[in-house]
Amino acid sequence: MTAENSESKELQPTILSYVKDLPNLCSLAGLACTILAIYFSILGVYAAAMIGMVWAVAFDWADGLIARRIKGRTGNDRAFGGQLDVLIDIVSYGVAPAILLMSYGKFEPIFLFGAFLMLAASAIRLSYFSVYGLAGGSKYTGLALDNNSLILVFIFLFEGMFSEGTFSAILYLSGLGLAALNVSQIKTPKLSGNPVNVYILAFYTLGITAIYGWKLL
Repeated sequence: MTAENSESKELQPTILSYVKDLPNLCSLAGLACTILAIYFSILGVYAAAMIGMVWAVAFDWADGLIARRIKGRTGNDRAFGGQLDVLIDIVSYGVAPAILLMSYGKFEPIFLFGAFLMLAASAIRLSYFSVYGLAGGSKYTGLALDNNSLILVFIFLFEGMFSEGTFSAILYLSGLGLAALNVSQIKTPKLSGNPVNVYILAFYTLGITAIYGWKLL
């Protein structure tokens, strides 16, 4: 038994060997976009933060598409990629929107409460999905978290139409509404599996990048 265990450990891949897997590189690129979104949210450069958030979604969708097209991936490759994806999702769709809300609210204590509810809903949503997966093999239970970023990025397009205080309230209520939908029992389709939706996201990402990029000039 000792010899068998020793041989098994020798065959176990190294941690960094999984970085060479293209879908995982895509996931990490999305994480890099999320870090930029968090950074610019804290600085108050919200246009740049919106670009980071939408590209994080784009890379998140891309890693799944690439993974399904690569042949020869082992069960461990798929399991590792799935775990990495979930851990990055909590940062991209939980931590980043929560920090965005707190930053726009000037880090007032009341915004800390809203940020906690958004992050808690994200953690609960991801834990539920990890256990039960897709309902009926094709639909999510609760609003998928990537929709949070896509919706918040869209809502931010109208920031200039309101006073700062009014828009902070809109952002707060929007965040709480999304959190409620995340943990609800509604059934929503898996958008990333449809090629048409992939093209729609690509145009949306490029359009959002152009709009917010223009605002940064």
